[in-house]
Amino acid sequence: MTSFDERAATWDDPVKIERAATVARVVGEAVSLAAPVRLLEYGAGTGLVTQALGDAVGPVTLADTSTGMRDVMAEKIASGALPADARIWDVDLSTDPAPADRFDLIVTCLTLHHIPHLEPVLAAFATLLDDGGHLCIADLEAEDGSFHGEGFHGHHGFVRAELAAQIEAAGFGPVEFRECGSVERPDGTYPMFLATAARA
Repeated sequence: MTSFDERAATWDDPVKIERAATVARVVGEAVSLAAPVRLLEYGAGTGLVTQALGDAVGPVTLADTSTGMRDVMAEKIASGALPADARIWDVDLSTDPAPADRFDLIVTCLTLHHIPHLEPVLAAFATLLDDGGHLCIADLEAEDGSFHGEGFHGHHGFVRAELAAQIEAAGFGPVEFRECGSVERPDGTYPMFLATAARA
């Protein structure tokens, strides 16, 4: 059992719900959601961003490698908190091949900094999006390592220019950045950005 499995049942606190609402709002400002939008939320946790996007997207697919998080998503589908036709995937795009499905929008929130090697994941995102589809990455600005502390093997946030270069190298057009709230911790405030790019 991972720490995410253990925390899944109590994940949806007011702070995370508000953060998801902020991400959804900024996504809506960055990308047109006027037409039907096939959404993949990657590293979806309990699906909070998808919930916050609501009727602006659909059909929706939610992917997470945590069994506990997927169980909570399944409960939300059963209760009506997530759409009845939402699909749940157990897929790790850093090691698994990209499924054959196609999407108009991929959203990921505070997930990529956990992934040591982004190249295969970003390439999979490009494969999963139709031409003109959008990738929206909400994550941490570069920080000094305090966010996760010692022993963390992911990224200490991201330098915008470096992440943009990786996204564009994976097959996306120019990357735009927007402010996207922050994570408040007892040791300080960690700003977040939303990076958006269209599939080239």
